[in-house]
Amino acid sequence: MTNPQPPWWKRNPLAQLTLARIKEFYREPAAVFWVYGFPLLLAVALGVAFRDRPVERIPVDVATDGAGGTAAAEALKAKLETDPRIVVTLAETPPARDRLRTGKTGLVIVPSAASPGWEYHIDLNRPECALAKAAADGALVRSAVPTLATPVEHKTEEPGGRYIDFLFPGLLGANLMGGGLWGVGFVTVDLRVRKLLKRFLATPMKKRDFLLAMLLSRFLFTIFEVILLLGFAWLVFDTEVRGNWLALGVLIALGAASFSGIGLLIACRAKTIETVSGLMNAVMLPMYVASGVFFSSDRFPEFAQPVLKVLPLTALNNGLRAVINDGEGWSAIAYPALILSAWGIISFALALRFFRWR
Repeated sequence: MTNPQPPWWKRNPLAQLTLARIKEFYREPAAVFWVYGFPLLLAVALGVAFRDRPVERIPVDVATDGAGGTAAAEALKAKLETDPRIVVTLAETPPARDRLRTGKTGLVIVPSAASPGWEYHIDLNRPECALAKAAADGALVRSAVPTLATPVEHKTEEPGGRYIDFLFPGLLGANLMGGGLWGVGFVTVDLRVRKLLKRFLATPMKKRDFLLAMLLSRFLFTIFEVILLLGFAWLVFDTEVRGNWLALGVLIALGAASFSGIGLLIACRAKTIETVSGLMNAVMLPMYVASGVFFSSDRFPEFAQPVLKVLPLTALNNGLRAVINDGEGWSAIAYPALILSAWGIISFALALRFFRWR
């Protein structure tokens, strides 16, 4: 009696090779996560950041040093607050205009002796200024002004309030993160895969010296990368560093060291390129979304803010924007420097503890 012939798909080479590839894929948890799990997590994160929300409050500043002084400013404030969407801040003209430049207010109104009794300072680079102006006009019209003349508008186009001014520090921070993780973590695992680390084990070299050399070499590359990026932004987009250059340099150095330490920690045990690539993407991609690279991390819910603020990329981006756009100095980088130092020191200490040569 002859044995029954197996089904055609078991005898077909193409079918068997395809089946083997499918089994190989589903037996690799990391591959399954990055193909199916991560897109869902990314969709959830972006959905939360750009969720439907009630109409946002409209910030408007009223200058107290215009015509009529504080009394005139208070009168304008009372009229503006008839619109519940408008949040009015009283301030002198210079700090109010600085808030306008840095995107913290949508409109500055200065009391004036000329009709209709006030002037506008707006930023043409920001569409929210048009919304603030429309809301202010509506509130002042409803305040029963009988004949409303068109107020004088002082239109400004200062660098520091454009989207590219917001975006560039975020891209600089993301570059420091990518350079630290891939430039240190990936290279370390590549040396392990090629059995070069195993050869170092036979030398009298200390583990500490090897890991520090990886950090220092990456830092030297970072110097040229940062100079290139800053020069490009200045030449092409007219982006200027308004704050303390030395504070900016210290913040960049701390950021590079922090992410290099994290890169070493990720690579201290990984044995394959696939493993370290998955781990680094798992660390980097959430911070790309949540740490304010392309849009402000303030878009996420209030309960998530304490966690977001202690992420190294969030701290770095906030510090970079404070120095580059807001013209701040040492005081503005104190908290980011503390966060980055903590991440760097802890990561390097753990990497030194758990690092293995093979």
